[in-house]
Amino acid sequence: MPEVICTTVYQFPELSDVAKEKARSWYRELGPHDDRWDAVYEEFERICDILGIRLKTMPVRLMGGGTRAKPCIWFSGFWSQGDGACFEAYLSHAKGAAARIRDYAPTDATLHSIADRLRAIQRRNFYQLAAEVSHRGRYYHEYTMSVDVTRESPTWQAPTEDAEETVVEALRDLARWLYRQLQNEYDYLTSDESVEDGIIANEYTFTAGGRRFG
Repeated sequence: MPEVICTTVYQFPELSDVAKEKARSWYRELGPHDDRWDAVYEEFERICDILGIRLKTMPVRLMGGGTRAKPCIWFSGFWSQGDGACFEAYLSHAKGAAARIRDYAPTDATLHSIADRLRAIQRRNFYQLAAEVSHRGRYYHEYTMSVDVTRESPTWQAPTEDAEETVVEALRDLARWLYRQLQNEYDYLTSDESVEDGIIANEYTFTAGGRRFG
């Protein structure tokens, strides 16, 4: 015979402290949605544009059947030793990048250093350096970025001896910077305050013990 079982459910603010912690743990296990990283990616794109870095893109299918261009940015995190971020891009000289990055991020010493190093190495190579960044392997961190540095000289001059190392390290530092921003965002998204806001906004209900209902 069918049975009707009645269960009393609660909104998050109505739960006990112990039940709230269980509800927060459930929500954290869902993990941040992909679009929650969009703000970090958009800022990274602006910074790359300032530094003379053009990110490669790949087509992503939309729900309606169309496609959009998504920047080639990947990361894994945030708990294993091999975690990190990487990207694919083309680099060329950007006039005034060191001053512009200071206007955009006046207190970010890491970005200032990256811009300064790129400006200095470009100056030593008469602003003719270019680079292509590609991802290699199945992991995602700065050392999976393959960087091919060339010099676009009309007289076929080779890059200076320190050109490749300087460009590679600057780009790897930029990937490390990106990973830190993603990690900071993850820490925020999984904080008690953010988790509670998400639970309440979605109007999830729970049993008295904090188990998700429905």
